[in-house]
Amino acid sequence: MASNNAPGVVRRFFDGVSLLGRGLRLWSTDPRLMLFGALPALIVALFYGAALIVLLANAQALSEWATPFADGWDSTWRTTLRITAAAAFVAVGAIVAVYTFTAITLAIGDPFYEKIWRSVENRLGGISDEVEVPFWPSLARGALDALRILALTALIGLGLFVLGFIPVLGQTLVPLAGATVAGWFLALELTGKGFEARGRSLSDRRRALARIRPTALGFGVASHLIFLIPLGAVFVMPAAVAGATILARRALDEPTTVPR
Repeated sequence: MASNNAPGVVRRFFDGVSLLGRGLRLWSTDPRLMLFGALPALIVALFYGAALIVLLANAQALSEWATPFADGWDSTWRTTLRITAAAAFVAVGAIVAVYTFTAITLAIGDPFYEKIWRSVENRLGGISDEVEVPFWPSLARGALDALRILALTALIGLGLFVLGFIPVLGQTLVPLAGATVAGWFLALELTGKGFEARGRSLSDRRRALARIRPTALGFGVASHLIFLIPLGAVFVMPAAVAGATILARRALDEPTTVPR
């Protein structure tokens, strides 16, 4: 039975990947809007890049601060421990950056991404019975949802980081699980605007995306992998917002093609 369903799951996964491609095609139809949407990701990327440089520069001092008990050890063991501790600080910093980048970018770039989201919604027929949410309640609910998603993704990400030290498992299944988890939560984050405009909660969003999980994962994993490329997120974030708008409409059984 599972083997009969497998081709359908794979097809739906790559259907989700194609949604990111549809978002990327918006560059050719509205390049000014898409370049406008790249600004928040560029700002966050520069900030995170500077923070990681500072972390790298201070990694040795942090490792010494965290391991005072090793001061009296043999120099070989002390150096090995502190190099490992320094690498761990940098690795944890990188993981936190990866798992928080989208939430922070969406938070500071809301006015930018709302223009892209609105443009895509209007092209696809608009929203019937749109719920008008006052600015401050909308901001508070969006921030709370983002924090909930962020806390869970950071917790899972750190857990996967620890599992990554297990031989074989850490080099095979853990990276795959990490990409899958990151992709799912990325899809959950990016579809927030579409669900909120329809009066749907985070729980509603999670259930709706779960009904089309392979498609949501295809979109989320593809976006996540491109985000890992240096400056990839800067140029792809606007396209991901556009693709997520289509994904949200599909999860809600609304038209996802331009009306004739």
